[in-house]
Amino acid sequence: MSDISDKTVTIVGGTGDQGYGLALRWARAGFRVIIGSRDPARAQEAADRVKSLVGAAARVEGYENLHAMTQAPLVVLSVPFTAQVKTLVAMRGAWKAGQVLIDLTVPLEASVGGSASKILGVWAGSAAQQAAANVPAGIEVAAAFHNVSAHALQHLDTPVDCDAIVCADSPETRKLLRPWVEAIPGCRYVDGGKLENARIVESITALLVGINRRYKIKLSGIRVTGLPQ
Repeated sequence: MSDISDKTVTIVGGTGDQGYGLALRWARAGFRVIIGSRDPARAQEAADRVKSLVGAAARVEGYENLHAMTQAPLVVLSVPFTAQVKTLVAMRGAWKAGQVLIDLTVPLEASVGGSASKILGVWAGSAAQQAAANVPAGIEVAAAFHNVSAHALQHLDTPVDCDAIVCADSPETRKLLRPWVEAIPGCRYVDGGKLENARIVESITALLVGINRRYKIKLSGIRVTGLPQ
């Protein structure tokens, strides 16, 4: 496994709400952030927006997805469910040995014209497991940040009031991602166990979408009680 302690991350789909929010938070924390998009101009535009909010010293760059993913040992995939497999197939030949993928995909019914508070069935078991089936052997896959509000991430002056449950088959991979969670003020790392548990975490996102709608808010999140401090 690559050393991801150098605090460099590529966010494929970093022009979308969730990916852009993570880019803001990690850039604010002093990490180097590479924003990826199918359109390199959009990626650079998003990088420029991050700098305008975080400060000119922020280490943020924007590139086309395939070039972006070669720049960091840690790659975040933040795309709609319908684009997940297509994006991973396009990325297949660009992976480097030891890279780690964090999959943020949630199989919401809204991606096929249905309700955003309902989950689609996925043959692989979860979107994260589907991602694992579409990367080369040796690429570790984790699922994280599904339940963290994109709206909350983008409000830099307010802590994020949500736990981030991290699922991956390798305990080592889960532990390596802890600093990335804890770099976001208010976000707490929770070890979610094996990747198969991502199906539960993904479904919580649909529940939170429904709660947001009923209470007319954008910031609902989850906390796991009883954990040691």
